[in-house]
Amino acid sequence: MNLSAPPSSLPNSTVSIDLADRSYSIAIGSGLFDNPRVYSELSAAQSALIVTNATVAPLYAQRLQQALQVKYEKVHVVVLPDGEEHKTWQTLNLIFDALLQNSCDRKTVLFALGGGVVGDMTGFAAASYMRGVPFVQVPTTLLAQVDSSVGGKTGINHPMGKNMIGAFYQPLKVVCDLGTLKTLPARELSAGLAEVIKYGPIADLDFLTWIEANMDALLAQEPTALAHAVKRSCEIKAWVVGQDERESGLRAILNFGHTFGHAIEAGLGYGEWLHGEAVGCGMVMAAHLSERLGLVDAAYVQRLRTLIQKAGLPVVGPVLSNTDNAGRYLELMRVDKKAEAGEIRFVVIDGPARAVMRTAPDAMVREIINLCCTESV
Repeated sequence: MNLSAPPSSLPNSTVSIDLADRSYSIAIGSGLFDNPRVYSELSAAQSALIVTNATVAPLYAQRLQQALQVKYEKVHVVVLPDGEEHKTWQTLNLIFDALLQNSCDRKTVLFALGGGVVGDMTGFAAASYMRGVPFVQVPTTLLAQVDSSVGGKTGINHPMGKNMIGAFYQPLKVVCDLGTLKTLPARELSAGLAEVIKYGPIADLDFLTWIEANMDALLAQEPTALAHAVKRSCEIKAWVVGQDERESGLRAILNFGHTFGHAIEAGLGYGEWLHGEAVGCGMVMAAHLSERLGLVDAAYVQRLRTLIQKAGLPVVGPVLSNTDNAGRYLELMRVDKKAEAGEIRFVVIDGPARAVMRTAPDAMVREIINLCCTESV
């Protein structure tokens, strides 16, 4: 495929994740999520539970429920509050309450209908309930379709760190219905584009060039552009996860921008910035750190910063402390999952489409934070 000019129309497609007996497919297209045939290969069960949130439920819950009633005798629905600030034990218990109140057994299939928060919590509930029940991801945001629904990372936040409590637990299937993106607010679309952009610097320079050439089309939700962006993003993530399911090495590159980004989310309070907004700004910081380490030049940093800004994402970091802003960032980053023995490890860019893990002296990181949290960057 010529990445600079995708075809004028793209049919429904499938991306496979190869994980031996835990392998599954990602269905990508329009008119999928409420088509009973999409779920026909799933194992028989008496009941299913749709987990969604207060924003998505009025739009899509009934349609999915009707589609699943062809296969399951009982299809229950639990509606969670919407927002990253609700990714907590208290909200997770609402899922367990629904499972127990409806006498759901080990064959009950959970369906995560929503964005990344719903997907992460549903997966964690599925991993935990009766020590493991099946679940299906039905992501309705761009960010979830290109990133969080794929790969089996599940969990909840802790006030001291994002996604610090969870499990690796793979879904039976991922259903990316591009039609659900039509109801996505502009801010949520931009947040999803952060995770799309991420794949270029870490794995595919041609894809980065294509994103630059097609950013206007993506922002306008041009169907062909969105279809290509979702498919290529899923292909890259599927390849990485297939090599390193539990993030013992290679998979860590998918966290480009996330070490800084997670600190922003925790420091501001979950929900103040969207995850993708924090990651977008975090990628700018990580690019500057890459330059400071001598891995890329200033032109590359400016290229990435320009693209992130064009996507409608913040490129100037927020102030988390009026007394020692950089110190507050460092404090929060020391509880990042990639930290080892209190030493912060960053995903940085080491040449075209190559990401590596590096440590950096606190003094250098402080310089980057101070630089990136001022308007004069």
